[in-house]
Amino acid sequence: MFITFEGIEGCGKSTQAARLVDRLNLQGIPTLLTCEPGGTPIGKGIRAMLLDTQNRGMSPETELLLYAADRAQHVREVIRPALGDGRWVVCDRFFDATTAYQGYGRGQDLSWISTLNEKAICGVRPDMTILVDCPVSIGIQRALARVHATRQEKQARFENEDRPFHEAVRKGYLEIAEREPKRFIVVDGTLGENELEEKIFEHVSARI
Repeated sequence: MFITFEGIEGCGKSTQAARLVDRLNLQGIPTLLTCEPGGTPIGKGIRAMLLDTQNRGMSPETELLLYAADRAQHVREVIRPALGDGRWVVCDRFFDATTAYQGYGRGQDLSWISTLNEKAICGVRPDMTILVDCPVSIGIQRALARVHATRQEKQARFENEDRPFHEAVRKGYLEIAEREPKRFIVVDGTLGENELEEKIFEHVSARI
């Protein structure tokens, strides 16, 4: 089983992905937690470039291709081998993030993004995608608070984008989810962490 978590900045998906992995492992289901960008040694270098606030001048095309490169390495080095070994994989962001952020957010051609994603994933597709949705005002407030609390201001290129960008990303996610209702589960990111964890686990348990 390959499960991905998606959502705007500050929606709470990373926390919920980690909690789900802990619960699945406690249930006796060997499960790997990974993320994009940065799920491999090569990917960590790509992640640093993508998130560095000094790289505000990065072109949308460069950004898109870096994400595709990160994903291609990640699928081949981490995701596909883990699934082949019989483990479940939970990934914090996958190809839907590229469609939402670089397509809807940056305005890059969606057909080009689809082609790049197909090349990068090498046939590995999520069985379930959990979209943690919340209003942009709440997400950005949370995200910036986290950045300041962890002193990661230099790695906050996306958190510092303007509100229209984040609204476009959220709209993109919701449209993708509407097009693929069998794969997507949309949950309310404004719920408390424990309540949200239970709702997500209910959905996943139905697949166990």
